[in-house]
Amino acid sequence: MAAALRVAAVGARLSVLASGLRAAVRSLCSQATSVNERIENKRRTALLGGGQRRIDAQHKRARVQQLTATSASQLQAILLPQPPEYLGLQGKLTARERISLLLDPGSFVESDMFVEHRCADFGMAADKNKFPGDSVVTGRGRINGRLVYVFSQDFTVFGGSLSGAHAQKICKIMDQAITVGAPVIGLNDSG
Repeated sequence: MAAALRVAAVGARLSVLASGLRAAVRSLCSQATSVNERIENKRRTALLGGGQRRIDAQHKRARVQQLTATSASQLQAILLPQPPEYLGLQGKLTARERISLLLDPGSFVESDMFVEHRCADFGMAADKNKFPGDSVVTGRGRINGRLVYVFSQDFTVFGGSLSGAHAQKICKIMDQAITVGAPVIGLNDSG
């Protein structure tokens, strides 16, 4: 009888533990979903640079300068099989648009998309002044199949101004390029 009572007590404890474990697993799963959602939200924010309003302002600036003295149709024949939508825009290209024009389609792999500046002076520590990517888009891709590393300053974020994090992203890309013997292309657009 004492053994049966002990077995029943152990069974009751195990039941309580199992119930607690199930609750803990449910909590961890919901936290993982929450983390994944936060990462996805941050990625969407990073892709917008300084935000849609600033991108629209960038596109409205003075006419897009021709990359060379060639006409738009000649440029299309040289660079792309089909013209990108933004060649006809009446303004400047964004950092990601310039990278998209330069590299082979689908070859760009972005680095350090979530890096933010570390400045706390002049009210810069406020969340409204934090932009994932910190005013420069960095990564690697291919031009006519050849590996290249590229950075493109993002004027929509603080006018493409240089910060410590911005500089570190560029230096990191340069170091990676040196390691594999690939060229670095810098697309500058800053105030």
